[in-house]
Amino acid sequence: MSFINRLVPAAVMVGMLAAGGAVAETIKIGIPQPMTGPATQYGDQIQAGALTAIDAINAAGGVVGKQLEPLLIDDGCEPKQAVPAANRVVNSGAKFAVAHACSGTTVPAVNVYDQEGIVAITPGATSPLVTDTIRPHYFFRTIGRDDQQGPFAADYIANVLKPKTVAIIHDKQTYGSGVASQVRDSLADTDVDIVLFEGINVGDSDYSAVITKLKSINPDLIYFGGYHAELGLLLRQAREQDLQTQFMGPEGVANEDLVAIAGPAVADLLVTLPADFTKLPGNEQILEHFKTYGRSPDGAFTMTAYAAVQILVASIEAVGEDPDAVADYMHSNAFDTAIGKVEYDEKGDLKEFEFAVFKWDENGELEQLEF
Repeated sequence: MSFINRLVPAAVMVGMLAAGGAVAETIKIGIPQPMTGPATQYGDQIQAGALTAIDAINAAGGVVGKQLEPLLIDDGCEPKQAVPAANRVVNSGAKFAVAHACSGTTVPAVNVYDQEGIVAITPGATSPLVTDTIRPHYFFRTIGRDDQQGPFAADYIANVLKPKTVAIIHDKQTYGSGVASQVRDSLADTDVDIVLFEGINVGDSDYSAVITKLKSINPDLIYFGGYHAELGLLLRQAREQDLQTQFMGPEGVANEDLVAIAGPAVADLLVTLPADFTKLPGNEQILEHFKTYGRSPDGAFTMTAYAAVQILVASIEAVGEDPDAVADYMHSNAFDTAIGKVEYDEKGDLKEFEFAVFKWDENGELEQLEF
């Protein structure tokens, strides 16, 4: 049985040696995530998953005789904070990281991890640019890419929703425009007609101009690439201006703050998200860990973060703490994790990842749909 599968909930070890009160040697894991700003909820999810895995591993005795030490770092989901946050991981002495929720932050940070030889896994960044730009050796994901998510969404649009016309709106950012482009390109070979592909400005408070344009086009479906803050305003203002068209978006919009922004307009919104891994057979013990440590397993990036820690720990247990050996091991082995079986290609991307379509109801709750 692997180390991953024999974790049991227990009291958290304090990490102090009985004799002399000296702090035991630890294995540091940097966790640079948005702790401030509009993307804080994504960082909260990743912290919940990573810290629960770390607590459970430490309670079971740690790894290679050492406790794991999490280092929480705020990157604000801001590209300008990416390199400083990554450098804080470097300067802490950590050789491992559960790194960055947002693609715009992750892309510039990857160079730091790869140059410094730090094995990092993102549970949330989906842009292909993360791993396509420099083909890193030390950087990995526990989430699918936009060129997996976009075609999945397009397949659902073309074969389940079957609209004749689709308008695609995006936020002009790395993540939002990237996933929107993937949906557009994947629909090119279908019978669906893309009648609009247009960007909006992040932070604007009035989207009346684009809503007026959408009303004049009257598409059967509106796909939005970006984050929840902009989509929330779009949804609310669209309904206020009597635009009742079905909206759909990617995992970046699935934030509970969307409900506060959009209000009742959130009803019937479709989103693509990681599948609900809390229902994956074999995860019962993991769910008990979340209960033990008082955290929720819900959220798009919670179980992907838990899996990131599992993979790091299994690799360290197998080959020791040397980052070169750990990265090599991760590239050439499969892992049984909270998100199922994980295998990596030469760029550190997942060979397979399970996305699903969810629907918001009138109470602001998400329900996974069959596909």
